[in-house]
Amino acid sequence: MSDLQPARAAPNPVAGVLWMVLTGLMFVAVTAIVKHVGDDVPAAQAAFLRYVLGLVFLLPMIRPILAARLTARQMKMFGIRGVVHALAVILWFYAMTRIPLAEVTAMNYLSPVYVSIGAALFLGEKLPPRRLIAVLLALVGAVIILRPGVKAVESGHIAMLGTAVLFAVGYLLAKRLSGEVSAAVVVGMLSITVTIGLAPFAYAVWVTPTLAQLGWLFLVAAFATAGHYTMTLAFAAAPLTVTQPVTFLQLVWAVVLGAVMFGEPVDGWVVLGGVVIMGSVSFITWREAVARRQVTPVVTQTKV
Repeated sequence: MSDLQPARAAPNPVAGVLWMVLTGLMFVAVTAIVKHVGDDVPAAQAAFLRYVLGLVFLLPMIRPILAARLTARQMKMFGIRGVVHALAVILWFYAMTRIPLAEVTAMNYLSPVYVSIGAALFLGEKLPPRRLIAVLLALVGAVIILRPGVKAVESGHIAMLGTAVLFAVGYLLAKRLSGEVSAAVVVGMLSITVTIGLAPFAYAVWVTPTLAQLGWLFLVAAFATAGHYTMTLAFAAAPLTVTQPVTFLQLVWAVVLGAVMFGEPVDGWVVLGGVVIMGSVSFITWREAVARRQVTPVVTQTKV
């Protein structure tokens, strides 16, 4: 067996669940810090600083990137993905300052659903009836959260809808590239291209950040990187069918954190909508695991 395909250790579901619980806490810490920073730093600039400060974690990936000898087509695809992801991150940072943590977290679950739709439309993936029903139920969950006509749909909600779509587009591009280059190259190139893509948007709204704000945004980068690492350990320890449902705990953490730290009211409709969306995503993941395919990313893969 080649170095690129090392032998897998025996599955350890308990370890997989524990790593995924820790992953959820890491990503909720990311959202809480961004919420704490608020709009004192414009969304585009905050996103840019998060990636610039996180470039230190990119050092181990430089050698694989240089060794990959990327073609012009691959560079173009990485560039497009970087722009798409940069726009998604800006919208996500903006949404964090406009709507409650629980709503951001619940609506983030929509991204894997959009991936399923995009894979069927653009990659020729099949969308069997049961999976189509799961997709439709997820969209019903989004309607439950938004409740148009019953409560005001704010700019933050629109931003999160755009975020989920753009993250899905980025994942579909990554899926194409992952069959050609290593995971280290895919992740490393994303960090580089997103940083470059965010630069002009950050420049347009730049305000001088304080040392405290820089410190908080460095913590965002650190927690996000740590979250992706623990998520990888979870995937190595247990199947997606075991780890995927655990991601719903992120909504629980977000509800508790929003209520305790930011005084956000607990909205039962948001929780219900999140449960519906998460249930549909778990079903889609299970069906893909049965078919031995990995088309839909887990929720945490779409994070910043």
